Amino acid sequence: MQLQQLRYFAAVADTRHFTRAAEREHVAQPSLSQQIRSLERELGAELFHRARGHITLTDAGETLLPFARRILADADTARREVQEVAGLRRGRLRLGAPPSLCASVVPDVLRAFHDRYPGVDLQVHESGSQDLVRVLAAGELDLALVITPLPVQAPALATAELLREELVVVSAPDAPPPVRRTRIRVDDLRDHPLVMFRRGYDLREFTVAACRTAGFEPVFTVEGGEMDAVLGFVRAGLGVAVVPVMVAERAGLRATPFAAPGLHRNISVAHRADVSPPRAARELQRILVRHLAPGTAAD
Repeated sequence: MQLQQLRYFAAVADTRHFTRAAEREHVAQPSLSQQIRSLERELGAELFHRARGHITLTDAGETLLPFARRILADADTARREVQEVAGLRRGRLRLGAPPSLCASVVPDVLRAFHDRYPGVDLQVHESGSQDLVRVLAAGELDLALVITPLPVQAPALATAELLREELVVVSAPDAPPPVRRTRIRVDDLRDHPLVMFRRGYDLREFTVAACRTAGFEPVFTVEGGEMDAVLGFVRAGLGVAVVPVMVAERAGLRATPFAAPGLHRNISVAHRADVSPPRAARELQRILVRHLAPGTAAD
């Protein structure tokens, strides 16, 4: 049973005339009649009483007609819904991002996307890269911003680097600067207790690794917070923290850059390698690339 056959059947039922039904459907009358006969053979019952100049529905035709109308209506609705999603007039986009990017880049990017595609629902999953990789691989996200390189055991994901993000040391603006120089060395953090993020937080792992590479274990005054909490603890004078420069610029804290070669981390956009991302995700990635083009972020 084909949609075209049901459409021709409904047209004959409406017009009670094969020729007028063919004209309405813009098809030759013999072709329409052939499709109706094929449908009758498939169903094993005649659908019309055919008398010269007088076409009426049989009992089988009367039974089929409401089902045919419902199927055709559902097919038209499905076509419109798909076209609206394909045209980004509506739909859903699921983005994952680390808290540091949710506090800096993501709001501006989502605003640009929403201004252009207001009918698309935006869902944000905020977590560390390790969690985002797992959720993305499970198909629960369309796109994710992650710290690269990914762990060796990470599932098959396609990644594209967006930004080499500079990290700085933030301190309370009303306290003495952490060093008298304009730039700080990682080794200087040996003398400054740190306000530290919770375990599993990308910036925690990155900062601890940098300190260990410099030959010491960092000392924490407070640990376990998310980005907003860490910035609040720093503002209260409880210690210093290593954060992305874009976060520091928005936080109103003193930001001291690292001495050359500096500390950086790579931000990439990722999606499952075995699934083509939906159009909404591809469009968001395009906006991300444009927003983070060279010159828009510190390096």
